[in-house]
Amino acid sequence: MPRPRTSKRTRPSASSPQVRRRMLTTLRRDTPCELALRSAVHDLGLRYRVDWTLPGTRRRADLAFPRLRIAVMVDGCFWHGCPVHGTWPKANAVWWREKILGNVARDRDTDAKLMATGWKLLRFWEHDDPVEAAGAVAVAVRQRADSECRASPKY
Repeated sequence: MPRPRTSKRTRPSASSPQVRRRMLTTLRRDTPCELALRSAVHDLGLRYRVDWTLPGTRRRADLAFPRLRIAVMVDGCFWHGCPVHGTWPKANAVWWREKILGNVARDRDTDAKLMATGWKLLRFWEHDDPVEAAGAVAVAVRQRADSECRASPKY
């Protein structure tokens, strides 16, 4: 019989029906900022994997170029503690502070794990311009592809 999943932190109930509704409708993937970035990257002629599990982790990249070992993350300002737009809720403040700081710590851990295994990680905030972010992705893909071509033997 499978063991029930338990959380270290019990999630508090929503502070209002409106907050509950907003939290229930918040998407884990395919957020508007992710869709805008994916569209801009696609418009540049690049093809990628979506919501791809990163090797050696249970974490997922919003966009991934597995052959080139490039992962792209689009972080939400609230959920990932944006220094410019991040907010700290007043209701259930202790729980939310732990949650957001835990997300930030997990992000740094993911960064370290990927870099240690030779992956290039690009992180963007949800407020970043998707066309500029797509340009940065394209530059990284071209650089990795060029270095891979130079590294492979010529026959």
